[in-house]
Amino acid sequence: MAPVPNVEELNKFIKDSVHANQVMIWSKSYCPYCKKVKDIFQSLNQEFKAYELDLEDNGPAIQDALHKMTGQKTVPNVFVNGTRLGGCDDTERAFRDRRLQQMLNPAPSSSVDHHDLESYDYDLVVIGGGSGGLAAAKEAAALGAKVACLDFVKPSTQGTTWGLGGTCVNVGCIPKKLMHQAAILGHQLDDSRKFGWEFDDKVSFNWETLRTNIQDHIGSLNWNYRVQLRSQNVDYVNSYAQFIGPHRIKATNKKGKEQEMTAKFFLIATGGRPKMPDNIEGLRQFCISSDDLFSLPYSPGKTLVVGASYVALECAGFLAALNYDVTISVRSILLRGFDQQMAENIGAYMANHGVKFIRPCVPYKVERLEEGTPGKYRVYSKMQDSGEEVVGEYNTVLIAVGRDPCTRDLGLDTVGVQINKQGFIVAADDAEQTSCPYIHAVGDILDGKPELTPMAIQAGRLLAGRLFAGTNNKTDYTNVPTTVFTPIEYGCIGLAEEDAIAKYGQSDLEVYHSNYLPLEWTVPHKEENACYAKLICLKSQNLKVVGFHVMGPNAGEITQGFTLALKLGAKKADFDNAIGIHPTCAEIFTTLQVTKSSGQDASASGC
Repeated sequence: MAPVPNVEELNKFIKDSVHANQVMIWSKSYCPYCKKVKDIFQSLNQEFKAYELDLEDNGPAIQDALHKMTGQKTVPNVFVNGTRLGGCDDTERAFRDRRLQQMLNPAPSSSVDHHDLESYDYDLVVIGGGSGGLAAAKEAAALGAKVACLDFVKPSTQGTTWGLGGTCVNVGCIPKKLMHQAAILGHQLDDSRKFGWEFDDKVSFNWETLRTNIQDHIGSLNWNYRVQLRSQNVDYVNSYAQFIGPHRIKATNKKGKEQEMTAKFFLIATGGRPKMPDNIEGLRQFCISSDDLFSLPYSPGKTLVVGASYVALECAGFLAALNYDVTISVRSILLRGFDQQMAENIGAYMANHGVKFIRPCVPYKVERLEEGTPGKYRVYSKMQDSGEEVVGEYNTVLIAVGRDPCTRDLGLDTVGVQINKQGFIVAADDAEQTSCPYIHAVGDILDGKPELTPMAIQAGRLLAGRLFAGTNNKTDYTNVPTTVFTPIEYGCIGLAEEDAIAKYGQSDLEVYHSNYLPLEWTVPHKEENACYAKLICLKSQNLKVVGFHVMGPNAGEITQGFTLALKLGAKKADFDNAIGIHPTCAEIFTTLQVTKSSGQDASASGC
């Protein structure tokens, strides 16, 4: 073809070529990566059009135009069904997970009419810049969709805000695990003497150093997320979104400036925030939450933790290990929603390691005695069983009684999105669609779904595939692993024992269990029976494992590895036939023999 004289004609030539061919590859004849891509399509018996830029006079100009249009400088630059797939790595990845095959043969009900999309500002607007929202935005953009991601953090009651990345990165999993690690290192200092290490008795801990270094790391993650969005051509808008009509939102930034935008699809991924009850006088003025703790600019000092959620126990645990005086005020049970035997074991372990519990107790008033960093507060509470008044003085009062979904001020009623009394979005199907067909939701705001970062990430990615690649893969919410990073970690998969009894009946269950002693605990003479493992099995299904529970060091690492077994329907015999790695904590699951029904002693019998 003759050289194309100007930019407009170049762009038109590129667009016409992309739309005229189901598969369009902008290539160079000598490029090995281009050959890899062509081989993939040939293996699928898929016709494609390859335009060899090195063999055409206008090749350099077209490559420059492609760079400006797609953000990709290199070849191959692959388009499928008018949508940009990406380069060689993107194509290989899509081929491996069979997404490419589904793009080539999209399901009619899931395919997107890209001509229809031209009447909207965006193909997809994601509301929420947390893990699920970012995953969906990046995946949709990689599939060729035009995407915007809106994220806005309302200040906590104490004025704390943060950057892009959501709860997990800023005020959840990441800083929590790092502070948990600081606590572990403190314990290991004590243990190290028994292993021959000698050092001066004076060892001190500096809260400001820990907090600064963690916040520096979080800051780098915030920046990296913004770079990722920009590199993938996702428009990042730091504004608060509200629906004002069909397919239309209003975005308001921190200066009050408003803009409207439209989209074919919307994804709500706004996550949750700590509950701050209205029935405790002085709470909003004087108390902090997990939104504030990880960036607290001063040492928290003597701390009262109100609540028995996983957040409450995790925070209380690492604060106590950092040598702060910690008390937990518990209304009723520990770790609601988790296996209660494991929850009570955790509570007992924490009590044996310096954490004080007031139970069952509910505070009703907080008053400030002294200003300062930290200040001093008096907390008035009542015991729920006796009515006795309990009064205590603390430097910090941390509220951790659960989390509320961030859905109340999004204008969901305007577009008919159904929420329950607690504010959680009620899904209309098993594909994260809400009661409004063009609005979807993932993550902590979905009613009845696990409030876990990896769950939201997977749900977001799969949703993008269904919307823009014609895939049919849906999120599997069964046998989801999780870990509570208390001083002694607790990991679980599947059903709690109470839930298994309720679902299958006590008579159909066989529970195998045992305490165990990690080898690392023997030399420093730690407790012999603090660590515990159990498998909940169904008699009627050849002892299929429906519940996995472990309490001990590195429980999260142990649990992750066994997730695949439960996903594949493992039975007790599969665990028995597995060879353990000795000496490890995880090997206990290959040797469990004692059942609860036998009444035999399950105490540790050695390492």
